[in-house]
Amino acid sequence: MTTAQLPPVAPEVTATLVEDLSPRLRKRLDAAVTKLGSRPAHRDGDTVTIAVDEETDLRLHAPGGVVTTADAITCGCLLAPACVHRAAAACAAPTADPAPEPAGQPDPPVAGSASQTDDTVSAPDVASPAQRAAADAVWSAAAAVLEAGVDGAGAVAQAALLRTAHTARLQHLPRVAGAALSVVTLLRAARAGDPSYRTAGLVTALAELLGTARRVETASGAELAAVRGRSRRPYSPDGSLRLYGLFSEPVVSDSGHGGVRTWVAGPDGRLLTVGDVAPGGVGRALGVADRAVRLGESALTHRELGRAGLAVSGATVSPDGRLGAGKGVRAVTAGGAAWTEPPLAALWEVPPSQQAARALRSTSRYADPDTGGSDLLFLDVELRGPVREPGGACLLALCDGGIAVRLTVADDDPALAHRDNLMLLATAPGTRLRIIGRLVPALHPRLALLACSHPTGEGTIDLGFDRLRRADLPVPDAHVQPFPPEPGDSGAHSPLHLLERRVEQTVPAGRAALGMLGDVSGEARRLRRAGLPTAAGLLTALCASAARRERDHFGRLLPADADGFASHWLSAARYTSAVSESLCAAAWEPT
Repeated sequence: MTTAQLPPVAPEVTATLVEDLSPRLRKRLDAAVTKLGSRPAHRDGDTVTIAVDEETDLRLHAPGGVVTTADAITCGCLLAPACVHRAAAACAAPTADPAPEPAGQPDPPVAGSASQTDDTVSAPDVASPAQRAAADAVWSAAAAVLEAGVDGAGAVAQAALLRTAHTARLQHLPRVAGAALSVVTLLRAARAGDPSYRTAGLVTALAELLGTARRVETASGAELAAVRGRSRRPYSPDGSLRLYGLFSEPVVSDSGHGGVRTWVAGPDGRLLTVGDVAPGGVGRALGVADRAVRLGESALTHRELGRAGLAVSGATVSPDGRLGAGKGVRAVTAGGAAWTEPPLAALWEVPPSQQAARALRSTSRYADPDTGGSDLLFLDVELRGPVREPGGACLLALCDGGIAVRLTVADDDPALAHRDNLMLLATAPGTRLRIIGRLVPALHPRLALLACSHPTGEGTIDLGFDRLRRADLPVPDAHVQPFPPEPGDSGAHSPLHLLERRVEQTVPAGRAALGMLGDVSGEARRLRRAGLPTAAGLLTALCASAARRERDHFGRLLPADADGFASHWLSAARYTSAVSESLCAAAWEPT
């Protein structure tokens, strides 16, 4: 059985089933989850049946595709319903996304607000006591996960975090709830040995969760609205739009969703997207690219729209640039524009450093949602050849200002064309291309390559869907050096990694990993000599907090201060992120 065979389970269902277990069965829960994962399962309509053993079946009933009640998971063993199998099945299944609030429901009032009239001015909006209590519970659960690390954050710790996520959603804190669900999903991927899991992703998710939960207590007004987030994406009217297609990219998420996102631009250069993403994985992503766009009366497919245009009336747009497909939207096919023609050509005229700064603002790890902006860069480059890296090879290219840019694969899935296309382009040094890529924050200029002009100069290539052939490439220029020096690599030798690795080291192994380090004064001195005294102070405080254990009057160890350690870790994580983004922006400056 694989996780994908099980229907998603609502967070509150998993939390309830784990909380109902006896202390003895909770100790056996992680082993039960692993054992259940090796058992055969089959689906019959809305019901998935797992053969626990030769005589016992476990059933998950998911009307509408989601298990929404604890009674929907039944077991035929003698201990049911108090057995460990029901909770193990819920923990093994994917976590369902929370149901959105009914459309048209206004945002709830917050404590401290007053009605706005001509004669009164509303008081600053602040979180209600119930919201602050929910955020505190999320903080405590996340701090416990950080304390234990991935190795110790089993099903019980995950269930506690799911319970607090459900409570946060009931208190109209969808951003906090969503961040908690992301942490649980990554924890499960890490413990299952998922090859797509990256420690850096869990570091970011935990810091986002802790930081957002902490800000609920102090935020007010517009900041509180951003911290609360939205349970559904708002769309606002945008009148009539004339849009020009840029390219289409496959979308494949860790949750099993797949689809396509097509990027379009307006006459003023504003970037918008038309998407179609649903459960289905990479197979759906490849199939839906040739389906009609869900927008008005247009008969264009996504791949056709990436090279054509649309005239839209009654358009609605979300804050992050997604086009709505409501009943009042009308759209008809219109002529497109080449990348070298107005208005699209203006996208490549912006200096790379300005484009990188804009992309960093929109992709900051801890930026508030609905900030708008795009993480795409539009560059004219000359390919120089492959460059070996610890994680594999990438393609080096030179763009304006002598900036050496590393071009990487946007998605490693072998069913997509990204990797094959990049490897083929690496065999043609000297080729000049107009490219579109997604900024990858790093200490050197780095992009995930998404689309490029055709090497022959005719048309464009969606690198996730279209496949280049060797006959499409020009003869390599023998005079081009495939491995030129890399100018402008500012920050590449920064000792910031001394703090970053301690932040990341905590996530897999927990607080104890830092508590056993001993003296870190040598690393702190290196940071100070490099002009990073704040980093040195954060490193010293983090390791001291990890090692600190108080004793009572009888000499017995008291419980560790998980909250204090989480605060020090969060400060270090946010600092390293901010400095890394600054170094990334500096690397894009022309030499």
